[in-house]
Amino acid sequence: MVLGLLGTTLDASPKARWERWRPTVDLCRREDFLVDRLELLHQPQHRELAETVATDIRAVSPETRVRNHPLSFTDPWDFESVFATLLDFAHGYPFRPDEEDYLVHITTGTHVQQICLFLLTEARYFPGKLLQTSPPTPAHSGEPGDLRVIDLDLATYAQIHERVQAARVEGLSFLKAGIATKNPAFNALVDQIERVAAATRSPILLTGPTGAGKTRLARKIFELKQTRHQIAGRFFELNCATLRGDAAMSAMFGHTRGAFTGAVRDRPGVLKSADGGVLFLDEIGELGLDEQAMLLRALEDHTFLPVGSDREVHSDFQLIAGTNRDLRACVREGKFRDDLLARIDLWTFRMPSLRERPEDIEPNLEYELERYAQRHGRRVTFGRTARAQFLRFAAGPEARWPGNFRDFAAALERMATLAPAGKIGVGEVETETRRLRDAWSEGQVDGDAVLLRRYLEPAQVEALDRFDRVQLADVLRVCQEARSLSDAGRILFAASRQRRRSHNDADRLRKYLQKFDIEWSELQERNT
Repeated sequence: MVLGLLGTTLDASPKARWERWRPTVDLCRREDFLVDRLELLHQPQHRELAETVATDIRAVSPETRVRNHPLSFTDPWDFESVFATLLDFAHGYPFRPDEEDYLVHITTGTHVQQICLFLLTEARYFPGKLLQTSPPTPAHSGEPGDLRVIDLDLATYAQIHERVQAARVEGLSFLKAGIATKNPAFNALVDQIERVAAATRSPILLTGPTGAGKTRLARKIFELKQTRHQIAGRFFELNCATLRGDAAMSAMFGHTRGAFTGAVRDRPGVLKSADGGVLFLDEIGELGLDEQAMLLRALEDHTFLPVGSDREVHSDFQLIAGTNRDLRACVREGKFRDDLLARIDLWTFRMPSLRERPEDIEPNLEYELERYAQRHGRRVTFGRTARAQFLRFAAGPEARWPGNFRDFAAALERMATLAPAGKIGVGEVETETRRLRDAWSEGQVDGDAVLLRRYLEPAQVEALDRFDRVQLADVLRVCQEARSLSDAGRILFAASRQRRRSHNDADRLRKYLQKFDIEWSELQERNT
């Protein structure tokens, strides 16, 4: 079955119509290409021409059944009108792709109509292939001309498919800053982010603990869109946790001169500066309710009022928001607007903590050493024994990494700076791991009490021995970050599980929590 538009110029029927090339008619007079049915789309005012074309087709190809479909295009050169009309036709047509082969003829019609047919076929609203015809050469005048079927399934074109796949792999590597990450969950996350970044300018929300890499990923998303010519503006970043009062409004929305004390000149604000580009609002959960209301309007209407101005400013930017807070909990507490959350929660990606990605510690070690060399012009390496020792510690159960990759980068910076002759040895590793253990234990005492009170009554906390306090608090921290009871068990019992033949870590952890009347389901509920 062939579906196509009537060509009001090319398919026209002058007196010598059999002596000229007419795409729709000549399509059906090829001996090597039998059209069983032709669905001919035309404007109502061209009904007479459509009937003439149908009559001529029946004369040259009696086997071809022609059905004319009058469609009212308000303006055949208007994208919105043409696309909507063709989409309505596609929705109403009884396609049977299991029983029939469909071809969409894109030689006739306006350029806009041809483009819309292409887009609808690519999106599978027309479940078929494209068909392109062209006139015969002067030497073959009077013949039907050339015909070409185009399959939009790139997998059928090996070289094109390989190039598309190579471009995707390059994009994924770009988002990961060239780090050969090995964690399956993180790689799947980046794969999805790459597809979303390439396909939409809707808001993206990056959640996860502090230091998990939200800022770096936001900048990489911008740079990827920039290299693909999907965005023309610049990248602007603003940490909402640093903003208060007039400074918050001014930094985001700008102000006019004299709007408040200290406003000695006009200021555009980051929303205006990011027009046509990407705006990354880190720690968006720290924004005040007034700022949230104005941001929502800017996202929906692309307009806002600078402080002290009665003239609206226009800005069309893509928002990437970052937070380590539970925004739904903030909504319940009245600290975050539910309508703003609904607007920015279309594409939400949770960045995993460093402890959830032990496989990626080694490739990130190489990345951080390379960054150190670029910043300081001095290349530093690890001795073999020192490297193995540090990796065991970094991926081991005692490594907390509360600041995630930020803490990890700082540890490598310190070791690289103190490394004699550019080589980190066992001494530097032992000094650094001792320092990290001390720092983590110092900050843990008060934090343990706060954490334990989330799951135990105050009297229960007071009744715990210090040994149990420290141990239980560490277990709860791991459980908060783990995706499942089994994942938490694998982290907590990583050392001892190497010596056992059976690994029922989930059951072992469940029984430990039950000693304190804590259920895994309760822990997960309070952590969401």
